[in-house]
Amino acid sequence: MIEPTITKPRLGDLLRLAWPIVVSRSSQVVVGVTDAAMVAHLGEEALAATTAGSMNAYAFLILPMGTVFIVSAFASQLMGKGDPAGARRFAWYGLVVALAAQLVCLAASPFMDRFVALGNQPRGVAALMSTYLVYRLSTAGAAVGLEAIGNYYAGIRNTVLPMMAQVLAMVLNVALCWVLIYGRLGAPELGVRGSAIASALATLIAFVVLFVCFVLGVGQPDNDQPRGALRLRELGRTLRFGLPSGLNWFIEFAAFLVFIDVVVADLGTTVLAAMLAVFQINSVSFMPAFGIATAGSIFVGNAIGAGEKDAVPPTVSLTMKVAVIWQTVVGLLYLLIPTVLLAPFAPEGAPAFIATGAVVLRLSAVWQAFDAAANTLAEALRAAGDTTYPSIVRALIAWGVFFPGVYVSVRVLGGREVAATGWLAAYLLLLALVLWLRFKSGRWRSIEMTDPDLLPPASEIPA
Repeated sequence: MIEPTITKPRLGDLLRLAWPIVVSRSSQVVVGVTDAAMVAHLGEEALAATTAGSMNAYAFLILPMGTVFIVSAFASQLMGKGDPAGARRFAWYGLVVALAAQLVCLAASPFMDRFVALGNQPRGVAALMSTYLVYRLSTAGAAVGLEAIGNYYAGIRNTVLPMMAQVLAMVLNVALCWVLIYGRLGAPELGVRGSAIASALATLIAFVVLFVCFVLGVGQPDNDQPRGALRLRELGRTLRFGLPSGLNWFIEFAAFLVFIDVVVADLGTTVLAAMLAVFQINSVSFMPAFGIATAGSIFVGNAIGAGEKDAVPPTVSLTMKVAVIWQTVVGLLYLLIPTVLLAPFAPEGAPAFIATGAVVLRLSAVWQAFDAAANTLAEALRAAGDTTYPSIVRALIAWGVFFPGVYVSVRVLGGREVAATGWLAAYLLLLALVLWLRFKSGRWRSIEMTDPDLLPPASEIPA
């Protein structure tokens, strides 16, 4: 049965759709936090290698993952048009992207040492990072595929099933980390390598479970409309709108990664480990807010698909208010109890780690509201198919303003973690402002994502 389209969600509608997405994204945070916390006892090098290795893994994954995020936009718009079979086809196009990502990562594995050497990591950290990346990326396709199918289900407003898959991945990761990092239950003690293997296996198993559900039609609308064969023309539209969406994420993340590997890494292992721990903690604020923004974008897609574009601005306004309130509350905790939040990541006998991390964590409270606003606007524009403009402005701000500014401040003028953190806040403020101006311009109203020639005749669309 096809649920009625909601084009003007109330707070209750938004929260009902959002909470499973929030749980899903939060479970991904738990995976990263677990990896970092469980290796912390091995020392600062192990902690830096695991957290930096996790971030560098996303250097390979963020482009295909960002590309398949567009699946939810297509699915939500097609559901608004009453075409659930068309929505399902776009999940398969996302899986094509996942397969390509897996092949690229396998081809890159033999050159991982050279990739890590491009950064400025200390020698001990670099060696551990290389090993971590090889194992973690061995199931890269599963990670992207999990996002592709999850975004399809989100687009048809079934956010519970992908949530269950992500929670499964989280539980498996925690259990496997405990076994493989520490050498429990007769397993060898693998340390950093065990952390990577645990994450890879957990992701693979969760993907297989969700893929089987998808193929069997679990949690999908029941209708008599024929599904039809996959179409190259639709795959082309997926890439046309999806690749700018992926580049949107990749460009920003690449700037952030170079910031970590080139600028922060030069400040020493203690500062590097502290900054990376702070970013792990910040993901606790970011991921739920991103889940709320994603839920809002699904209603945006429904409204556009149903031809009710005037319902979009109120939805974006509601979504932004909820996301900003959440991140502001978390920011207050950063100000009040930074040392408590940093304690799980602190290696034994490392007061400098706590002192540095506390300063950075307090400063990160400044950008929480800007981050929430930028996420909400970016997700709304993506749902409307406006993906090229945001990717261009991110590139200009990230590489034309943020990175030159932070590089000069730290490497030339001798600034340290305070200067680096200040530039992050400035970047998010400027990005939120530019995306707000783009949304207010209304250019997204003229974009047509779905191809009218590929929609079923009106007589075949369920009422």
